[in-house]
Amino acid sequence: MTTNSQAGLLAGRRLNPLVAGVFGAVFVVVGLLGFTVSGGHSAVGHTGGALLGLFQVNVLHNLVHLAVGAVMIATAVAGVRAAKTGNILIGGVYLLLGIVGLFITGNSPANVIALNPADNGLHLVLGAVLLAVGLGADRGRA
Repeated sequence: MTTNSQAGLLAGRRLNPLVAGVFGAVFVVVGLLGFTVSGGHSAVGHTGGALLGLFQVNVLHNLVHLAVGAVMIATAVAGVRAAKTGNILIGGVYLLLGIVGLFITGNSPANVIALNPADNGLHLVLGAVLLAVGLGADRGRA
């Protein structure tokens, strides 16, 4: 059972900053954890270490995760409009990356961040979720 003060607190929250902040924090953690498995691999290239035994990462891939995480956290802190814009833009980029990744996975010279099929699937899901939240939540709120 919620009290009036709890209900007021929940009503004051906005979904876009919450999602941007949570996803941003996860991206930062994943970027840092990636360095534990990417040693011994090229910093840039089509091979990398297996994060969680499934997702292939190299140093550049880890740096991208850290940068995206920092941007998402910054947009979450900046407010609803910034978080909404960030979720839409980052969601769109990740959706595009997931699609492009389907064609450049493996030994392709364009595969500089060590994409593999698991990465592509995750990028498609992340992109769709971020884009859906960005476009669908917090309408009319800035």
